[in-house]
Amino acid sequence: MVKKKVKTKTRKRPSRARKSIVQKIRTYLGENRFKLGVVFVVSSLLYVIYLDYVVRSQFEGKRWALPAHVYANPVELYQGLPLSVNQFESLLADLRFQNVSRPSAAGMYRRSGDTFTVKTRAFTFWDAAESAQTLNIQFSENKVASILDLSNQQTLPILRLEPVRVGSFYPSHKEERVLVKIDEVPQTLIDGLIAIEDRDFYEHYGVSLKGIARALLTNLQAGKVVQGGSTLTQQLVKNFFLTSERSLWRKAKEAVMSLILEIRYEKDEILEAYLNEVFLGQDGVRSINGFGMASVFYFNQPLASLKPHQVALMVGLVKGPSYYNPRRNPNRAQERRNLVLEEMVKLELLPEEQQRIALSHGLDVSPLKRLNNSRFPAYLDLVKRQLARDYQEEDLTSEGLNIFSTLDYSIQTTAERLFKKTMDALVKDYGVKKGVLQGAMVITRREGGEIVAVIGDRNPPFNGFNRALDAIRPIGSLVKPAVYLTALEDSSNYTLITPIEDAEVSLMQFSGELWEPKNYDELVHGIVPLHSALTHSYNLATVKLGMDINVSKVKRTLERLGVNRPIKPYPSLLLGSLALPPIEVTQMYQTFAGEGFLTPLRSIQSVTSNEHERLQRYPLTVRQTVKPSAVYLTNTIMQEVMTKGTGRSAYQRLSPTLNLAGKTGTTDELRDSWFAGFSGDYLAVVWLGRDDNKPFKFTGASGALQVWSAVMGAIAKEPLQLTPPDDIEFVTVDESGLLADESCSNAVQYPFIKGSAPTEKSPCRGGLGKWLNRIFND
Repeated sequence: MVKKKVKTKTRKRPSRARKSIVQKIRTYLGENRFKLGVVFVVSSLLYVIYLDYVVRSQFEGKRWALPAHVYANPVELYQGLPLSVNQFESLLADLRFQNVSRPSAAGMYRRSGDTFTVKTRAFTFWDAAESAQTLNIQFSENKVASILDLSNQQTLPILRLEPVRVGSFYPSHKEERVLVKIDEVPQTLIDGLIAIEDRDFYEHYGVSLKGIARALLTNLQAGKVVQGGSTLTQQLVKNFFLTSERSLWRKAKEAVMSLILEIRYEKDEILEAYLNEVFLGQDGVRSINGFGMASVFYFNQPLASLKPHQVALMVGLVKGPSYYNPRRNPNRAQERRNLVLEEMVKLELLPEEQQRIALSHGLDVSPLKRLNNSRFPAYLDLVKRQLARDYQEEDLTSEGLNIFSTLDYSIQTTAERLFKKTMDALVKDYGVKKGVLQGAMVITRREGGEIVAVIGDRNPPFNGFNRALDAIRPIGSLVKPAVYLTALEDSSNYTLITPIEDAEVSLMQFSGELWEPKNYDELVHGIVPLHSALTHSYNLATVKLGMDINVSKVKRTLERLGVNRPIKPYPSLLLGSLALPPIEVTQMYQTFAGEGFLTPLRSIQSVTSNEHERLQRYPLTVRQTVKPSAVYLTNTIMQEVMTKGTGRSAYQRLSPTLNLAGKTGTTDELRDSWFAGFSGDYLAVVWLGRDDNKPFKFTGASGALQVWSAVMGAIAKEPLQLTPPDDIEFVTVDESGLLADESCSNAVQYPFIKGSAPTEKSPCRGGLGKWLNRIFND
């Protein structure tokens, strides 16, 4: 046989030039290896020094050591203040005063009928310090009758009590933590961590080769991952200083920083930091860090009161909070808990009898996630958000800030009580399924824009989704005052009595579909005066007016009123397709209440450092953004809404002398119920609806207005007295809109921007009118 020749590929030889370069590099490295070694050592040393700085600056700062405390506006007592004895005792309870038979220390009181003996605490406010006092406070007919200083028997004209604490959080995180000291931690927790996570914790220097080897062997024997190789120190470094990136470089960095941490700090300091920092779960957007917080989250109990089976469950979560989540994966969580108990027994850290008792228990996880460290959680949420807006970030890194809010304790507690009571009554009266109806409310001072109360849930103390800030819903007819304001700014074409056509509308949308809105009563009202169209919330007249003046102008008016969200200038905007949360609706109506001046809403009165030094805030600019005379005219119509229009039922609860101004809002298919309105002292906005956006049974008048009226009936004291701007004049007109006088029957006086009032005279003016009236009346 003839053998076939097999072609073989010949390897290309390196070119002489390439050989030359490689040879030069080798020669250079050989000749300079000492110098390069020195450079490497120096660079490594400098990097270690840098890491040492990072460790010390962050760890010694203890960002979780002292939280910021948020306080309500202090309650000031004076003779004649409307306040019942039960309300005062409730206030003392929120101030954590003890009711004792003989007050002997600050923070104690004794009640005897309508008389209280109170030992107040010293407190440093942002503007002055109040010393501790012993007082006799008497009540009569639900009012403060007298305040007597028992140290000198002098009557005090006014007493400023320490403020109620709204809550605490950590500004650098914008989150709450439940901190624990190592001497307050159950020994079973420390033993469990040592057993399952790091048996050599008190022996190694941050990295344990012995622990890595043992974990590898144990996991091989068990056929699954039972132990981890990272020490507690390494886990702390990963959570505290580093990202979740997985690379050899990060692992080396972690080892070096762990070594630095061990050299710099005591074991108990490291362990305490770990106990407060370790990630143990997730609650929506909020992470559950630290065993103190996890104890409340999973068991609704303080850490010190947990039993071994509960402690073991939390220790088991360290390995994988999501995978071993006891609410989602109870079987996995129980298996992991039992393993922790078993390992503790093997190391003689837990008696077998205690293990047997612990294994007999279920998970005992609380069905509710209660992380409410705040007396008023919705308001605390608002403070967190406005803090970054109003103050420099570097000032907020200080420990132990004192944040004095504008929350009014009396209004907040009254609003919470009546909000819940009225919602419960609506649910019962209308046969709404329990637990479905939700709501929110924001209350501000009409002058100044201070937010005095916030409610974010049908159950006001609930710490969860804050609908006052985050429920972005179509505002319906609440947008209409902006439409009419836009028209009234054009005084040459529009006044309160300008005839508007309330007729059928058919508009082609960008989608090619016809938009054919209807009035709520499904009627067409023909020609109506402008003020009447808003008073009765006629949809068709509003669309006609808005299209005449241009939807883009309405968009700009909304922006001038304080709406910062993107607004699409579609015709549907005229009937409230714009979606806003209640807090932003409040900002919009605050400009109406402020007579054309845009005043940023604020929840923070002042912030002081731990040394009681006042922090400098960014200036809040109050500026006129809307023509005051046009706002005045719009507000007079909103007063008419309350007497003749959709808001008239409010006067069944409130006195007509309050001269309220307001507007109802209802969206398609009764999905949202709104009301916004103000008295002389307060502005309030209420939203009711369902979280699933399904229809329910309330209009703005039958739902939100009822809640608004109940709350405002308890807090509103000053009537709304609108001040006419200099360019407003009052002119009497007849039913036809012609210039009239007092001799004309059915003549009405309306405000007009000067130069816009009718000039054509009514036939009824003067003597002829009187004579004709006398004939027909006779």
